[in-house]
Amino acid sequence: MSEPQGSEGTTQRLPVIEKEFDDDLGGGAPPPPADEGAREGRFWSARRVPAAVVAVLVLAVAGVFLYDIAAVRANRPAMAWRRELARQLAERPLDDIWVLVGAGVAAALGLWLIVLALTPGLRDVLPMRRPQPDVRAGLHRDAAALVLRDRAMEVAGVQSVRVRMRRRRADVFALAHFRELDDVRADLDATLGEAVSGMGLARPPALTVRVRRPGRKG
Repeated sequence: MSEPQGSEGTTQRLPVIEKEFDDDLGGGAPPPPADEGAREGRFWSARRVPAAVVAVLVLAVAGVFLYDIAAVRANRPAMAWRRELARQLAERPLDDIWVLVGAGVAAALGLWLIVLALTPGLRDVLPMRRPQPDVRAGLHRDAAALVLRDRAMEVAGVQSVRVRMRRRRADVFALAHFRELDDVRADLDATLGEAVSGMGLARPPALTVRVRRPGRKG
């Protein structure tokens, strides 16, 4: 995914596109279009940071225990921390506060890892409809919000616009410095509704438009 330079020196995120190539790279007719009514799931995150942290911790703990076991097998005394740990585990009751705290931390860490494994992540990427079965595309929420803001600014009477883009809802807050508020709101509903439909999102967000007058200065 690249970020080309705009005309004014700013950068904009492009839609995320993933294409799955077949093993057969020969010619042939293109695949038929996919069903536009099919529901598209979110993009899955690679989870590189959690995976790296877990891998490093497991490797470190396993390495320390392996070294200590090898030392004991070589008729050397076990490490002091392991003897102390074994003694604490043997003497402390199950309802001890530190045992409960340790169990709670371990359970929370395990639950966090399970949630990471079962959820896709990448909440900032909105899945788009598939024009072809072997093509997946996604639009960043910031880019979608920028499209709505630009389209809203084209409506007569709109002074400024703020867009809050979520996965299933788009909240638009506009300031109108002339024209009736009801007329501006009606034009915004029509313009932004057309813009949302034109994005090609698999799950078009619900649109909420709020229009008010700018506050008086002084």
